[in-house]
Amino acid sequence: MVVDDSLLFREIIIKGLEGDNEIEVVGFSADPFDAKDKIPKLAPDVMTLDIEMPKMDGIKFLRKLLPQYPLPVIVVSSLRESVFEALDAGAFDFIAKPDNVNGDANSFLTELRAKILAASSAQYAFRRNQPETIELTVEGLKTPVDPARIIAIGASTGGTEAINSILTKFSSNMPGIVIVQHMPPGFTQMYAQRLNTITNLQAKEAEDGDDVLPGRILIAPGDFHMELVRKGTGYAVKINKNPKVNGHRPSVDVLFDSVAKVAGKKALGVILTGMGADGATGLKRIRSVGGYTIGQDERSSVVYGMPMAAYMTGAVMAQLPLYRIADEICRILSET
Repeated sequence: MVVDDSLLFREIIIKGLEGDNEIEVVGFSADPFDAKDKIPKLAPDVMTLDIEMPKMDGIKFLRKLLPQYPLPVIVVSSLRESVFEALDAGAFDFIAKPDNVNGDANSFLTELRAKILAASSAQYAFRRNQPETIELTVEGLKTPVDPARIIAIGASTGGTEAINSILTKFSSNMPGIVIVQHMPPGFTQMYAQRLNTITNLQAKEAEDGDDVLPGRILIAPGDFHMELVRKGTGYAVKINKNPKVNGHRPSVDVLFDSVAKVAGKKALGVILTGMGADGATGLKRIRSVGGYTIGQDERSSVVYGMPMAAYMTGAVMAQLPLYRIADEICRILSET
C-alpha cells in the first residue's frame, strides 16, 4: 500500500512497483486518515509512507498505527532530519525521495523494490508483538583502556536502532569504535549527531585521517569506504571512493578486512541486522587472525541476511540476541 499526498510520487511508485511480478499494489492513500480506514480492508503486507502529509504527519501516524497494525513500513521522504525519528517510531526502513525525478527514478525504484521484498519476508510483525526483553546493565570497563583494542560494527536494514541499543549501554571509556551502516550521503552525518545526543561517547561522521580514540565513534560517510590504518602506536581511518563492494559503498567487508589486517587479535567485530551478505568475508578474516566475532541472532534481527551469511561461513564465534551483545563486548574486553 502506498501512502503519499503527492500525486506525482504516488504515480511514480505505483507504476514502478506494478512492473515487478513479486509485488502487487493493493491500494493507495493521500493522507493518514484515509490510510487508517483502508488498511483493515486491504490488509497490505508492506506500506510505503511519506512523512510530510496533510492532517497528520507520518511520524504521528506511525506511532498510532503500529500498535494496532504491526506491519513493516518503509518511509519514503525528502525530509532527512525526520528519518531517524521515523525509525525510532518503528519504521522498517527508509529511502530518500530523489531530487531529480526524471534522472534518478530508476535507481530509486530499484532500491525501493528491494526494500519492499525484504520487508515482506521479515519477522517484523512477530517481533513488534513480543514483550520487551529484560536488558542487562553494562558496567564501565576498568581503566586504562587498551589503546590497541578496536570495536568494528557493520549493519544495514534495521541497523540504526540496533546500533543505538548497543552503544547507549556503553560508558565513555570504551575502546575506539568504527562503524559501517549502509546509508546514503548526508544521513550518516545526522546519524552521528544523533548518537552524540543519546550515548556517553563522542560520535562523528569520519573524515580522512581522523584518529580512532577511546570513547570515540567514527561512522563511515555515505558513498565512501572507510578503512582502518596504523598511525604511530594508534589507529586512524582512511576514506576513499574505490568501487563498490557487494553493491555497497561504504562496505562492511572493506572496513572489516582493514581491521583484521591492522588490529589483528585486538579486533572485536560485530555483524548486525541487514540485507545481503556484506561483512561475512571480512568478519571471518577478523576471526582468522585471532580477533573475537559476534553476530546478531535471527530472532532479534529485522532482516537476518548479513548475520546469517556470516554465521553460515563460520565467521561468528558468538551468535546472540541484540540485548546481550553489549554485555558480551564488555565481557571480552574485560577478560583480554
